[in-house]
Amino acid sequence: MSVTAQNSLAIGIDVGGTKIAAGLVAFPDGRAISRRIIPTEPARGGPALLTAVRDLAWQLSDEAETQNQVVIAIGLGICELVNKEGKIVSANCIQWLDQPVREELSTIAPTTIEADVRAAAIAEARFGTGKPFQSFLYVTVGTGISCCLMLDGKPYLGAHGATGTMASSSLSVPCEECGQKNRRTLEEIASGPGLVSRFNAVGGNVTSAQEVLASATAGDSQAVEVIRSAAEALGSQIGLFVNVLDPEAVVVGGGLGLSEGAYSEHFIASTRRHIWSNVNRDIPILRAALGADAGWIGAATKAWQELQLGRAR
Repeated sequence: MSVTAQNSLAIGIDVGGTKIAAGLVAFPDGRAISRRIIPTEPARGGPALLTAVRDLAWQLSDEAETQNQVVIAIGLGICELVNKEGKIVSANCIQWLDQPVREELSTIAPTTIEADVRAAAIAEARFGTGKPFQSFLYVTVGTGISCCLMLDGKPYLGAHGATGTMASSSLSVPCEECGQKNRRTLEEIASGPGLVSRFNAVGGNVTSAQEVLASATAGDSQAVEVIRSAAEALGSQIGLFVNVLDPEAVVVGGGLGLSEGAYSEHFIASTRRHIWSNVNRDIPILRAALGADAGWIGAATKAWQELQLGRAR
């Protein structure tokens, strides 16, 4: 397929645990020209969810056609592990291990699959906050918590492509006073659903992380402590990554990661406290410029890049 340098459209799709965000992206400038959001509803099962995603992709393809343009590629980011070959290899939330995801979407345009956090980091590296840096750590905090180390504009993949799952294992920290060992994961402590669950366990009655943040702002002492302890735990982990990886910057995205106020302030302060060396304690900790759009713009960007290299399928 011949790809012109101008006016190339790709579809980007970001399949998260709560919502699916998608849109049309014009290349080479990465300009978002259309946006759609639908609920994920993973409980409906893998086949039904794939049908919904395919229908969404067709809608965007038809929209491009009404503008006398053609979709040249589809990029799909997903909140699961994706190996180096672009194959989904986990089913923690989205049950697609046995589903022909690429085959279904490739009936519309050549399709590339990427882990959602890496897709978002790619977008920030090419078009957003990460653009000035040769290396940066991208962290997304929302329904889940994950990260991606970017090196010279490319995500570090590791041996198997299984990078990013920074918050899925229990922290297993014993209490020196009572001996009880923590069994919670960082996501259970500091993600959006984690905030809701922990606040409701101490008397709250909320359904979203934003309500927990609002309660803290209004002075609810239990909400304040939930927010403080969550941000402290997240900062301790990011500080550890800074100590080990020594990136030029930390770029933070995701719905909760981009929130303003106590969560962000405590998280940044905690991160700096947990950075051991004065050499990098003042590391820039920056907001993702593309915000909630980073995931699907990045997925489209990855697909466009693969097409340029002749690797799209």
